[in-house]
Amino acid sequence: MARIVELVNAERGKVGCSALTLNTTLSKVAQAHSEDMALHQNMSHSGSDGSSPGDRITGAGYAWSAYGENVAYGYATPEQVMAGWMASPGHKANILNCAFKEIGVGLAEPGDYWTQDFATAR
Repeated sequence: MARIVELVNAERGKVGCSALTLNTTLSKVAQAHSEDMALHQNMSHSGSDGSSPGDRITGAGYAWSAYGENVAYGYATPEQVMAGWMASPGHKANILNCAFKEIGVGLAEPGDYWTQDFATAR
């Protein structure tokens, strides 16, 4: 997951955003969501229990003032998934949102289900 953070921060640096810090709580949330998507073979921002990204982040005890989530499926490498996200306006906007300060990343098999959770603590 360190490679994803490195790639995200390289893109953020190009537009003058500060680097994101890997956050343990956000990483647990992202990993759990990736595992949930893989288990149900369903790429979605909604969890199998109907939860939203905000629900999951709050439920893990992270008090946020802002959050965002990127999900992807089927990309074999960090470089491939980042290229996919950067080619998508909505995903790119999350990656390049200078208001975000922390990130969590998850990856689950089978199927390469990726999650990035971005947030700024209150």
